[in-house]
Amino acid sequence: MPFAPNVTEMLARARADLRMGVPVVLGNILIMAAETLTPERLNEAVQLDGDTVLAITARRAQTLKARAYDGDLARIILPVNATLAWVHSIADPADDLSAPMKGPFRTQRGGDAGLHMTALNLVKSARLLPAAVTVVLEHPAAFAHNHSLTVVDSAAAALLLQANSPLHSVVHARLPMEASDKGRLHIFRPENGGEEHYAIEIGRPDRSVPVLCRLHSACFTGDILGSLKCDCGPQLHAALAQMGQIGNGVLLYLNQEGRGIGLANKMRAYSLQDQGFDTVEANHRLGFEDDERDFRLGADILKQMGFSAVELLTNNPRKVDMMEKSGIRVAERVPLTVGENRHNAAYLATKAAKSGHLL
Repeated sequence: MPFAPNVTEMLARARADLRMGVPVVLGNILIMAAETLTPERLNEAVQLDGDTVLAITARRAQTLKARAYDGDLARIILPVNATLAWVHSIADPADDLSAPMKGPFRTQRGGDAGLHMTALNLVKSARLLPAAVTVVLEHPAAFAHNHSLTVVDSAAAALLLQANSPLHSVVHARLPMEASDKGRLHIFRPENGGEEHYAIEIGRPDRSVPVLCRLHSACFTGDILGSLKCDCGPQLHAALAQMGQIGNGVLLYLNQEGRGIGLANKMRAYSLQDQGFDTVEANHRLGFEDDERDFRLGADILKQMGFSAVELLTNNPRKVDMMEKSGIRVAERVPLTVGENRHNAAYLATKAAKSGHLL
């Protein structure tokens, strides 16, 4: 059936459905993203046979004092009188300080929680809060057919959500810039329907020697708006300027906003920071890890462009390690310390103390 979507394409469809609030079927469970769930669908879900469960990450469970029997996640059994507001209060930490007593919770233990972990990874890949309302279905195929829902193969999805999607070069063209009038912009598109990533090439770097390179994660607030809460904008412009001065280099602009959690969740983290939490604490309260980015993307792009070694402009040793593990030799780490101000001093201190940045 050449016109039928493959698993990668079904996952892309599932992400779009979840962002719209439409449930999907994964294996034998029904998944609804907590963030986009509607009251009507919640009411219908709790009337289905079997327990209705809210799956959250262990990070979020730790904040809520819910037992995470499954290691990386907790399966909270919804109370019979659970409302959409209750579900949102568990998924979203916005009111944690004003309403800290959300339990006690009953959490499932025993049985295989692998599908629930895959469900959380799928919701995260849609850039939504990592929380999903799930129901085990007795006849999943019939249920999906009757309700016209997207069905995703669970085993294949689990592997694909952990793998790095292949990237394909779409186009490149000359782009004169302030930093250099000898610029060229390359566009790379992943097979999984995710965001495109960019490589900004300055001059014509020699592929046989290490190239000055910067792995830069997209930061709408810092790169575009000039936010003083981070050092991203100054790092972007300083890296391009340094490449322009020496006449060559490659800046990889990866669309992994907010350390890979997306702009909406990044703003949620900012709101939590306004309540007194640092960057790492805010991410954990949201249910994310310190850093959800995948720097293998950068290595894949460099290889496609013909580079095998770099002088890496970074303060983050994790980027160096990931480049080396992904087959790109890091000949030298070049520090990039710019952009400190009174608004981001605590942010930079947290990066040094908790994320290992060399500042």
